[in-house]
Amino acid sequence: MALLNLPIALWRRLLLLVQGCSALILLLWSGVAALLSGGPIGSKIAASLTSPVGQRRVFALLRLIQPNLVLKRVLVKAYANTGTALVTRREDVTEVLTRDADFGVVYAPRMEMITGGENFFLGMQDTPRYTRDTSNMKLVVRRDDVPEIVVPLASAAAHTLVKAAGRQIDVPQMLTIPVAAELLDRYFGTPGPSMNEIADWTTTLFWYLFIDLAADPVLDAKARDVSARFRAWLDTLIAERKAGGQDREDVLGRCLKMQAGGAPGMADLDIRNNLIGLLIGELPTTSAAANFALDELLDRPDALAGAQAAARAGDDERLAAYIFEALRFRPLNPVIYRRALRDTHIADGTLRARHVPKGRMVMASNLSAMFDPLAVPDAGRFRIDRPWETYMLWGYGMHACFGAHLNRATLPAILKPLLAKPGLRRAAGAAGRIDAGGTPFPVHFHLEFESP
Repeated sequence: MALLNLPIALWRRLLLLVQGCSALILLLWSGVAALLSGGPIGSKIAASLTSPVGQRRVFALLRLIQPNLVLKRVLVKAYANTGTALVTRREDVTEVLTRDADFGVVYAPRMEMITGGENFFLGMQDTPRYTRDTSNMKLVVRRDDVPEIVVPLASAAAHTLVKAAGRQIDVPQMLTIPVAAELLDRYFGTPGPSMNEIADWTTTLFWYLFIDLAADPVLDAKARDVSARFRAWLDTLIAERKAGGQDREDVLGRCLKMQAGGAPGMADLDIRNNLIGLLIGELPTTSAAANFALDELLDRPDALAGAQAAARAGDDERLAAYIFEALRFRPLNPVIYRRALRDTHIADGTLRARHVPKGRMVMASNLSAMFDPLAVPDAGRFRIDRPWETYMLWGYGMHACFGAHLNRATLPAILKPLLAKPGLRRAAGAAGRIDAGGTPFPVHFHLEFESP
């Protein structure tokens, strides 16, 4: 058996070499092109390196020459740390994300600001409180809700919105944000004062928690204002639902039933804080991931044609395969960060082993892991026959996204009626490209299509 595996291992090593060398050549060419094009060279190079294609090239080079890069330089300003480690091989990424006693989550200080003093389970280590809170939320956000409630809601809302759009659509504003907000209203029982406000609150706070690595003071001020208004609104909503005695089978209603039954960890404050965490993770990620997948498909005519054929045929499984393979090329977050809780090592016993001092921020790249040729066959090609385990789209290990099973079902349901439209294409010019509006999230993205 070992002799049979040897050619496969050698072939994968060769692919690692080819990937890395090709990436180096393309990165150098990008630098030369930026130099020859004139204008601000530094900003053009930075834009090239931080684009989805640029990121994949950088990680391909690092996987070859320095898979685990440990630096004294502090890159993340938002959370206390003593430097940075960048981890790129899939084996090492999964190691970091499963060694919870050595590499801890860092979000607690900002989560406590958002809730006014309490942590949320995504910012907790493996403690009794973590087990209690996640168990409670799993009892109210149930897996069997997905086919019975969530998908029908998302599908119906998406079909209505696409039908009303005529022949052109601004995808975030007219489809993905409204459907995500509809789920907050009708499934979670938390509609927000308005769709625009709940979208702004959740998007701002997701940005503040997970993406604001530079600790922008302007964003900090907005997050503090938004958090206070979010807390006040949700406190009022919970009080009104209790006073009204409404028996609603939504997430908030289930929380109140557990509270009435004396379940520990279900006081009003507990319910409010857990709901804030869940809502922050639902709307912005659902909308952004749907737009990123669609954008990637539009850049790949063959893949777009396949996804459209699946949508028109009602082949939901095949449609989902196209969408999630597109997201492999452009996940919402290309890295997941943890902080070393003690002096430790990564990849012990290998040539790429590195010492990681206590306090070092470890950036484990899930994007890089999904393109590691040592673990992912034919990693550079767009293929829809990959096992689900290939994908690391919403984290990995104990702190993987709580709503990953919702995302897996809602994204195809949201995009299906749009992908079924004939002649689906980008609008002319800049309007047909994602406009983030100065944020990390799609704000506008204009597409056109023909009436059936």
